[in-house]
Amino acid sequence: MSALALAGCERAAADRAATRPIAKVNGIEISAQRAPGVQALEKIIDRELLVQMALREGLDRDPRVLESMDDARRQVLAQAWVERRAAGAGKASHDEVRTFYADNPALFAERRVYRLRELAVSAPAEMIDVLRSQAAGATDLEQVAVWLKSRNAQFSATGTTQPAEQLPLSHLPRLARMKAGDIAVFATPLGASVIQLVQADDAPMSERQAAPVIEQFLAGRRRLEVAAAEIKRLREAARIEYVGEFKR
Repeated sequence: MSALALAGCERAAADRAATRPIAKVNGIEISAQRAPGVQALEKIIDRELLVQMALREGLDRDPRVLESMDDARRQVLAQAWVERRAAGAGKASHDEVRTFYADNPALFAERRVYRLRELAVSAPAEMIDVLRSQAAGATDLEQVAVWLKSRNAQFSATGTTQPAEQLPLSHLPRLARMKAGDIAVFATPLGASVIQLVQADDAPMSERQAAPVIEQFLAGRRRLEVAAAEIKRLREAARIEYVGEFKR
């Protein structure tokens, strides 16, 4: 009983600490719960100053602002409902974690840190195959850039160093097979990504090291699956009518 009482006191103390004011902006209090750090607090102070000016000028009564506020409120409510439904899905099992680890060696057991040069190209889908053919015969990314300029294609060039988990999962099997100097072309929603591998360093993760990352990923995927299933169920039960031109 003493232990329970102590735990209750500690929770109460934590709650009081979270709700205590840590700053005031023209008399409006900001609690510790809203600002977990100094940088967050400064951003909240800036936002509060802007909010106060907006309220002073009556923007909270502007029809467009009211519509945006209602949209934001509905988005928060919808997300909160999905989170509540997904909370009952349970944590990923040890077998699920182990299977995911084994199925994705490029992310874990054979994980690498990639140093890359990239051309992000805005291009129509029909140009991607031509771009692949051009890149296949190139020995340097600059040759591809010159060819793109001759076609008046829009593109930007960047260099980056990223571990495997920060790259698109669909790119990893190809990147894992590439050697320094190799060039690959990946389709993107806006066109293509032309990547030249500069260097790749091995940086494997053990199953134990990867477990928290995998659990978080599987939990996120499970939330998406729950959301999709619930939306499908709700649509089937609802009466949805399209009006005007949207009837088609």
